[in-house]
Amino acid sequence: HMVQRFEEKSPLKTPPFKNNAKLYLATFASVLGPMSFGFVLGYSSPAIPELTRISDPRLRLDDVQASWFGSIVTLGAAAGGLVGGWMVGRIGRKLSLMLCALPFVCGFTMIIAAQNILMLYVGRVLTGMASGVTSLVVPLYISEMAHEKVRGTLGSCVQLMVVLGILLVYFLGLFMDWRWLAICCSVPPTLMMVLMCFMPETPRFLLSQGKRREAEEALRFLRGPDAPGTSFHISDLKDPGVYKPLIIGVMLMVFQQMTGINAIMFYAENIFEQAHFEESDLASVIVGLIQVVFTAVAALIMDKAGRKILLIISGVAMTISTVALGVYFHLMSKLGSAVTDSTSVTAEQPDLSWLALASMAVFISGFAIGWGPIPWLIMSEIFPAKARGFASAMVVLSNWGMAFVVTKTFQDMLMSLTSAGTFWLFSSTCVVNILFTVFFIPETKGKTLEQIEAIFRGTSGP
Repeated sequence: HMVQRFEEKSPLKTPPFKNNAKLYLATFASVLGPMSFGFVLGYSSPAIPELTRISDPRLRLDDVQASWFGSIVTLGAAAGGLVGGWMVGRIGRKLSLMLCALPFVCGFTMIIAAQNILMLYVGRVLTGMASGVTSLVVPLYISEMAHEKVRGTLGSCVQLMVVLGILLVYFLGLFMDWRWLAICCSVPPTLMMVLMCFMPETPRFLLSQGKRREAEEALRFLRGPDAPGTSFHISDLKDPGVYKPLIIGVMLMVFQQMTGINAIMFYAENIFEQAHFEESDLASVIVGLIQVVFTAVAALIMDKAGRKILLIISGVAMTISTVALGVYFHLMSKLGSAVTDSTSVTAEQPDLSWLALASMAVFISGFAIGWGPIPWLIMSEIFPAKARGFASAMVVLSNWGMAFVVTKTFQDMLMSLTSAGTFWLFSSTCVVNILFTVFFIPETKGKTLEQIEAIFRGTSGP
């Protein structure tokens, strides 16, 4: 491989951390993107209650509009995934990242300056598009820079920053109104744009463009092995080295959304209100905190434990907790219908609201340790070099498409299936998740991107 030849020529045998310091810096600059996208996802939770009660009639949202305000982001993100897949191959990973700071900032500016509901929607679509581009580009940028010893950990930082963004926006939502909150949300993307100016393009992209000298310089900056690439044609979909990982990538994203995570996060405050938990906005902050802690744990053990075992543990935790949430809502509806006398209701409530909170905590920690970070990480690892832009675009599109379907239909599911039925539906999909993991997902821990490609090509594939 061309890259191995680079490495023999380049004097890069310095001690590990000093060696990785610039790699960590480049990772930090790029993961400000996912952090911005966490700000976008979390923003609706504190903003919707304010916007439904706002005094200005032009901005007041009814239930249907509130549900669109929450979910229209995912449509923007699905479009952003398609645009990102094209950009990443055409103008490179670095420029794509710098450019997606623009719709982030423009979108939040639209929200800050909103005079009517349409402007709020446009702002959400723009920030959603930026999130879609980011969720595609950053995992690629990191997996192409990092070497296999740290790729899992650095790749998990993407999800870690997303949940950190969600936590920060929940936390700031305690103190700020929705306009000031939108101003704060424009800070990370601006910072990302500035820092990315000083970071290199990934060596693999430079090689695929035939820029050998720049690729050597980028390698000297980062020290990360990678391979030369060629261009992708639709006929390549007949190659098992392309279609097998593509099916796995798409299924991972579909299953990730089918766990109900986005529905649960988007409606966290409503769930707490239904659970008669007084401090519903504070509870959301706690949820965000749990998510950050467990995603950090996952990032630390990712390269030691392996991807597969974490996905299975995660699936089991989510199955148990969604069943429990279903039971909780089932008992609540029984209580609600049986007891008309208000005093005995309030006496019954506290005992059960803890069941809801505990289940939420288990669900979110379970999601954060496996199904949160790993599908994005595996997406950035399993595609052969030439198909990376196209295949990642398909995967991101399926993720955000499903996210839209789940969040948009969540309210209707609650109506038709009841709260209990909805969570039991999620729990049954979590069981399917576990089976899918066991039978179809290869372990990518500690393998180079070329070795992973060979698994799908060769006989040792799924």
